[in-house]
Amino acid sequence: MGEQKQRLDAVRESLRTVFAEIGASTVERERNRELPFVEVAALREAGFGRLRLPAEHGGFGLDWPAFAEVLIELAAADSNLPQIFRGHIAYVEHLLAAEESDRRSRWLQRIAEGELIGNAWSENGAAAVGTNATRVSRRTDGSWRVDGRKFYTTGSIFAEWIDATVDLEGRTVTALIRRHQDGVEISDDWDGFGQPLTGTGTAVFTDASVDDADIEPFTSRFPFQTAVYQLTLLSVLAGIAAAIERDTVSQVRARTRTYSHGSAEQVADDPQVLQIVGELSATSATAKALVLDVARAVQHAADVLGTSETEEAVVAAELGSARAQIVLTDLVPRAASRLFDTLGASAVRSGTALDRHWRNARTVSSHNPWIFKARQLGDHAVNGRTPEFVWSVGEAVRPVPERAAAEG
Repeated sequence: MGEQKQRLDAVRESLRTVFAEIGASTVERERNRELPFVEVAALREAGFGRLRLPAEHGGFGLDWPAFAEVLIELAAADSNLPQIFRGHIAYVEHLLAAEESDRRSRWLQRIAEGELIGNAWSENGAAAVGTNATRVSRRTDGSWRVDGRKFYTTGSIFAEWIDATVDLEGRTVTALIRRHQDGVEISDDWDGFGQPLTGTGTAVFTDASVDDADIEPFTSRFPFQTAVYQLTLLSVLAGIAAAIERDTVSQVRARTRTYSHGSAEQVADDPQVLQIVGELSATSATAKALVLDVARAVQHAADVLGTSETEEAVVAAELGSARAQIVLTDLVPRAASRLFDTLGASAVRSGTALDRHWRNARTVSSHNPWIFKARQLGDHAVNGRTPEFVWSVGEAVRPVPERAAAEG
């Protein structure tokens, strides 16, 4: 524990200036819809992409609880940025969980040198659920090509590599595709009302090249990957909760105008206002506590991987992340709305950008709908059923009506 604290303190010190500069320009970026290329580059330069790498591989060696603390702090500065790194974070964990090999060493070296990996798993076309319209196939010279279209490609527009799920003769595989090559086009066409600067747009692959060694069966991924993906989003929500508390406190302290029917001459002394600020503080503390609890479960799953404890640890991490998502999906957007109850109508003016907290929290909360996870948790509690932890989205596969089938 002492060693991790020392590492975390060192990382915080190295990132302090970068985080401060990111936070100082967040509102301007949101208002102008300016993608944070400069900020991603600064984080890359400061070693953010290798925080989980062991020191012997050029990293900082943070465990998951320490790393989650850093993710929360970054999200409090700009909630878009941790989500940008979500695919990279998961792929680093995939490498750390993998057996020693030349390929693993090569990729760990690339990450140590600052290369980033984006994500391209989802499609918004007519592909059936559980399938990929994007395909990898052989060229006549034996090399591999990728063709297709992906959406929700978070982080890829900032990265050197794209981690994509593709179809290979009816099987789902993953392909690490070099971002900067002919045949890869990424558009900043994400039009969500929240998290607008994550680069979550369309990627089009047209005869794009991929190395043979960088095509892997999807089943080879580490078993607690869904918990890792969700933990990143939970850290974003906890960071937003911290930013809500910070901004509310700042606004209340600075407010000189008051209402004739208020409960005190100064807003900062108004007991009704202070009650709400206290509630927001409680939400922020609860969000962080839940995230760190999930981070400890994820760390345990990583520690016991490949042992007889693996299955139990993976289930605990996945269910824990689902529980936290259900709670924070309710608490954080509500806190983002409650902050306006402490202020006057001037708080809703666009220049304050205080609405970004609700928009961003609601958008993050919409990933992997919590209602299905709540049902699965209930089924696990009542009936002992352990759900599948990897799912997909696509067009429903409907049976052919009997009459149509009979008519051919």
